[in-house]
Amino acid sequence: MVANSVVVVGAGSAGCVLAARLSAQPRRHVVLVEAGPDYPSALPPDLADASLPASSHDWGLRTEPGGLDLPRARVVGGCSATNAGFWLRGWPADFDAWPTGWAFDALLPLFRSVEADRDFADEWHGVDGPVPISRVPVDDLEPYPRAFVDAAVACGHAAVADHNRPGAVGVGPTPRNVLDGVRMSTALTHLAPARARRNLEILPDTPVDRLELVDGRPRGVRTQRGDVIEADSVILAAGAYGSPVILLRSGIGPAAQLRALGITCVVDLPGVGTDLVDHPLVAVDLPATPGRRGPALPVLLTLRSTAADPSGPPDLHLFVAGPFDTPSVPSGAVFGIVTGLMSPRSRGSVRLRSADPGDPPVIDPGYLRHPDDVTRMVEATLAARRISRTRPLVDLVAGPEIAPGPAVDDDDVTGLAESICRRVGPYHHPVGTCAMGAVVDARGAVHGITGVLVADASVMPTIPSANTNASTIVVAERIASAL
Repeated sequence: MVANSVVVVGAGSAGCVLAARLSAQPRRHVVLVEAGPDYPSALPPDLADASLPASSHDWGLRTEPGGLDLPRARVVGGCSATNAGFWLRGWPADFDAWPTGWAFDALLPLFRSVEADRDFADEWHGVDGPVPISRVPVDDLEPYPRAFVDAAVACGHAAVADHNRPGAVGVGPTPRNVLDGVRMSTALTHLAPARARRNLEILPDTPVDRLELVDGRPRGVRTQRGDVIEADSVILAAGAYGSPVILLRSGIGPAAQLRALGITCVVDLPGVGTDLVDHPLVAVDLPATPGRRGPALPVLLTLRSTAADPSGPPDLHLFVAGPFDTPSVPSGAVFGIVTGLMSPRSRGSVRLRSADPGDPPVIDPGYLRHPDDVTRMVEATLAARRISRTRPLVDLVAGPEIAPGPAVDDDDVTGLAESICRRVGPYHHPVGTCAMGAVVDARGAVHGITGVLVADASVMPTIPSANTNASTIVVAERIASAL
C-alpha cells in the first residue's frame, strides 16, 4: 500500500473534481476508479455534442415499480459528460437549511471559483474558473425557444437575463457549461489538466464491488473482478444510486436489510439508501410545424406554484424541448413544453436486490407519491398550456395537443393528474441517499467508520431547486478542500 493514498470511486461530476483537487497535493497518491471507459484524447461525437443529452454510455437502470429508464452515465466524466449542460445553482435558501458550513454564503466563493462566466462579472459570478458558462442571447434564439420566451412574457412572466442571480424568477436564456458546442464535463474542465501528474492513477473499466475492510477500517476497495485496490482511505463518488449500494454491499446500512441478503452488518446505518429524491418531469407535447429545427434547451422559465413560499425559491421549471422529427404526427415533428417540480415532497429509496454486484439495485424514486406534488405538477401543466396557446408560440403549433390531449380540459383536474402520473419521468437529479446527518457528517465522513467518505449528490440532505450538476461539483470542491 502506498502511504497517504486515497481511492476515489466514480469519475463523474464529483469524482473528477476530487481526483484533480487531491492530486494537486504531491505527497498524496490518488487512484480514480471508474466503471466505464475513458477518452483522454478524443471524445465520441455524442459526448462532445452539447445540443442534446447523450445516451451511449449508460448503466441501464430502471425504476421498480414502473419500469422507467433512469439514465446514468458510465464513463469518465459521468453525467457531466452526457447531460443537457444546464448550469444552475439553486437559491440561497436551498443551502441555508444544510448543516453548518454549507450555507449559501459559504458556498458562493466556491461556485464563483469554479465558473468562467462569459456574460456576467460581478459579486455573484466567477470569471476565471475551469468551467465556461454562457447563454444564447434572446435575439439569437431559434424560432421555437424565441417564441416560447415571447409567449411567456405575454402571459405575464418576467423576462430575466440571468437565472443564477439570487432572486431571479421568470423566463430567459439558460446558463450552460458549453464551449463552442462542446459539453464541458469535469473530465475536460478538472481532470484533463491533472492527468499528467505522477501521483494520479486513472483506472477505467473497473467497476467496484465493495470496500475492503480490515478490523473495521478500509484498506481500499474490491473490484467486481475480485482484485483489491489498496489505499489508506476511500471516497465514494459513485452518485446517488451507486454510492449507497457500495456501502450496503460493504455491510454499512440497515442491519435487517443486510442480514436478509446474507451480508454481515459492519455498521448499522439505517439512512443508507433512504430519502431518495429527484425532480419529476412531464411535458405538454405538441405537433410542430415542419421545417423548423433548432437547439433543444436554450431557455428556461422558473415560477412559483400557489403552494410555494412567495419569497422562497421558485418550485417549477418550464423549458422547450425540440422540435424532434417523428413519423407519429402528421406534421412530422413534435416539441414539448417540459415541466419539472423543483421541491418535491415525495421520497423514494435505493436498496440491494442481492449481494451480487452484477445485480442492479432496486430503485424506487417515489415520483408524485405525495399528493401536493401532483397538485403542483397540474399547475405547471396549466402554465405550459397557457403559453402554448399564446402568440407567437401558438402560431408554431401544427395541430391539436398530443398530451395531455384535447380530451382533457383545463378544469378536469382529475384527468390532468391521471395523465401526469402516467407520463411522469426523471429530470435526472437524484440526491439524498447518503445524506448529511443521516449517513455522513458535514465533512462527508461516514458515521461509525474511519477513513470512508462520500462526496457526491447523495450527501445532499435536501434537493436544490435547480439542476444539480453545479451543486454536485461544489459539494466535491467543498469536501476536497477540507482534506
